Amino acid sequence: MAIEVTHFTDPGCPWAYSARPAHAVLRWRYGDALRWRFAFIGLTEQADQYVRRGYTPARSAQGYAARFRCYGMPFATQPRPRVCATGRACRALVAVRVIDPEREEQAFRALQHAWFTTPLVLDEDPAIAEALEHVPGLDVAAVLDAIGDEEVERRYQDDRAEARSAEGGPTELQGKTAQTDGPVRYTAPSLIFAEDGRRLEAGGFQPVEAYDVVVANLDPGIARREPPDHALDVLRAFPYGLTTQEVAAVMTRGNDAPDRLAAEAQLIDAVADGNAVRDQLGDDALWTAA
Repeated sequence: MAIEVTHFTDPGCPWAYSARPAHAVLRWRYGDALRWRFAFIGLTEQADQYVRRGYTPARSAQGYAARFRCYGMPFATQPRPRVCATGRACRALVAVRVIDPEREEQAFRALQHAWFTTPLVLDEDPAIAEALEHVPGLDVAAVLDAIGDEEVERRYQDDRAEARSAEGGPTELQGKTAQTDGPVRYTAPSLIFAEDGRRLEAGGFQPVEAYDVVVANLDPGIARREPPDHALDVLRAFPYGLTTQEVAAVMTRGNDAPDRLAAEAQLIDAVADGNAVRDQLGDDALWTAA
């Protein structure tokens, strides 16, 4: 029986983006034994919600550099023309779930990369389309057409309601919830693991060790893959490109710190040998097996 993983998240949350290396480790270690599903939070419906809180394009870009680069994911610091809300992008992802569910994860990654490494205003459809064009095989026009469908809106509102059900639970106890629009909600990237009627929460931003403890306690019999010896093994195991920090995290043993320089050296060798492709992404790169 697979462990169900509910991922409360939002493409515009830098904490969710910064958790990508830990989530890559989970996918490597446990593979199909974890069955993931998204519940999109919808952090804001109108850009003015951020503006009233004091957000500006410059402040956001400065925050990426000062607060989030330390976690290893690529960021760019070109300010956007204006602050943007996340609700439209979340609806686009729900539309992908309805139209082409197997590409929902890749669509989410594409929007995250666009959010944090480009100045695209991602509450506008042309910008959302430009980001989603990076998902091979996705019918982007059909996704945009479906954003206003009743089924998409219903599912999106179901996601939002589920995300706002954290009151009184373990995530609130840890101080990892928020209450920005009424109910107590999960913050991104909260993960809830469930199997055979049991349910454990890893709320908000967590280190990979927290996830690993949850999985081990929920199902001690689960198969657990050891880290690989080479970065190219990591690239070949994923259906999409990975950042340097994601590769380094997957290669890490035990509670050691990821050796980013060693991982990058192997990735560079793989590109030089024709076994991998490097694409610039923000202040880093996206690496894909050739």
